[in-house]
Amino acid sequence: MRADFNEPAVVVHYARAAHFLGLWESERIMIQRFFTDANAPLIEAGCGAGRVTLGLLQLGYRDITAFDFASELVAQARSLLAERAPGAAKAPGAAKTPGATTRVPRAEAAPRSPESGVQSPPTIRVLRADATRLARTPAARAPGGGGYAGALFMFNGLMQIPGRENRLRALRELRAVCRAGAPLLFTTHDREHCTAAERILWRMESERWAAGRQDPRLREFGDRYFEDDTGGRTFMHLPARAEILADLSVSGWAPAHDALRNEIARESRAVRDFSDECRFWAAVAK
Repeated sequence: MRADFNEPAVVVHYARAAHFLGLWESERIMIQRFFTDANAPLIEAGCGAGRVTLGLLQLGYRDITAFDFASELVAQARSLLAERAPGAAKAPGAAKTPGATTRVPRAEAAPRSPESGVQSPPTIRVLRADATRLARTPAARAPGGGGYAGALFMFNGLMQIPGRENRLRALRELRAVCRAGAPLLFTTHDREHCTAAERILWRMESERWAAGRQDPRLREFGDRYFEDDTGGRTFMHLPARAEILADLSVSGWAPAHDALRNEIARESRAVRDFSDECRFWAAVAK
């Protein structure tokens, strides 16, 4: 998986979206609905090339820790933030250190400190890490642990982790670094809401699994590999709604809301070309 996401064609795909597409309207609506405190520390898993990270910054969120396990995508995210935030300065060793901090001033005026009247720039951390390293981040080390006030795992990132046990592990790790009551926002495909042609394909796939003739690269029913003309390959698990509800309940999260993207907003053609229909999920840390 790490090799797939470091492939040049895949890096270019996500970097172009980060530079030119930005937040979807549905993402903006859901983020602002569930993350109401712009000063609270947030963690973004699977940040990729920084598309959502930059979007959070532009919406006014001021304390963001974003991470990805693909070093090439992390490099793209750091470059994007430096480009879109004039005057951004990386901490010493940021180019070499997985846990580097980047302090990024917003282009518009940032809120002033009531004591000094001096602008206080947001803090954006872009890390090369995986879920097992979250406990080392600043908010996670807050007294009592679980210092993050919210978590995001956007653009179906959770579903790009092969193996249900590994997706559950990621959900539990995110819960471990979040406060009780913290919201989690993520998206998935939904194989129960698809076209008639896709339903036929899933029925045929079910028959292959029953006969033991499925693609040997796949671990579970619902797994798929998507390949494009450039040679890029993306793994994705397409769950049923009941599967996600069950996984949330056993990983420390209480489901709060879910809706298909087209029920939330009418997206631009560019967004619809970039991503198929998906389901948004919001949960709350128990």
